[in-house]
Amino acid sequence: MSIKILQPGLFSTIQDRGRMGFAKFGVPKSGAMDLYSAKIANLLLGNSENEALIEITLMGPKLEFTQATQISITGLAASVKLNDDKISLNKILEVRKGDQLHIQQILKGARLYLAVKGGFDSEEKLGSKSMYAPITNSSKIKKGDEISYHPFNSSDEKKHAHIKFNENYFNDEIEVFAGPEFEQLSEILKLNLFRKEFSISKNNSRMAYQLEETFENDLKPILTQPVLPGTVQFTPSGNLIILMRDCQTTGGYPRIFQLSEDSINKLAQKKQGDKLKFKLIDL
Repeated sequence: MSIKILQPGLFSTIQDRGRMGFAKFGVPKSGAMDLYSAKIANLLLGNSENEALIEITLMGPKLEFTQATQISITGLAASVKLNDDKISLNKILEVRKGDQLHIQQILKGARLYLAVKGGFDSEEKLGSKSMYAPITNSSKIKKGDEISYHPFNSSDEKKHAHIKFNENYFNDEIEVFAGPEFEQLSEILKLNLFRKEFSISKNNSRMAYQLEETFENDLKPILTQPVLPGTVQFTPSGNLIILMRDCQTTGGYPRIFQLSEDSINKLAQKKQGDKLKFKLIDL
């Protein structure tokens, strides 16, 4: 039982909740960029939160199912067809043998999550199925790939999940904690960082998001230190770089903020030109 990849989309990958416990070896955590949407996709089907699913970025794939199963697709808004019928997001869908699913374009947000009943039975490395080359054989799904999934028995108890997908969760307010080098910033710069509205630059990926706006940076360089998804680095040129799920495990730029987990999820649904504002919160 598998899904055939007829078209891969712009950047589609298999992800779960990530690769834990290997940072000391320089291995990124990876995992779904927006864990909120990924969790709902699995919970709708009665899956474990950690089941592997397909993360779809901006423009989706075209897929064919070789056997009947149940699926869910979560996200903000997208043009999606099952065969010739338009379908809605954030609910359980029945698919039959030979059905084709075409996720044409994401209309709001940046990512969708496609889960299948029982999860995908794909390659697992270091305790995770999350794609990240060279840990896994490929960094993304390619045309011609076949991704196995677990058998679905139509006589199984039906799930009638009523899990609300909260679109208001994805607002422009990005909550941050003070980073290790935050107190080295001048008081004026601190004020400006929280007053300013920022824009996502074209330089955004699973590794990091860079913001368009710059500030004068007179902080002293630091020795290479640990970093995490959500760490905000302040470069010598004055750029702010927000590390994401596939980020490195150490870095040499001052770490002025650390995003909350919710804020990483929110940022994962932003694309070039989208706006955000930082809000400082206490641990």
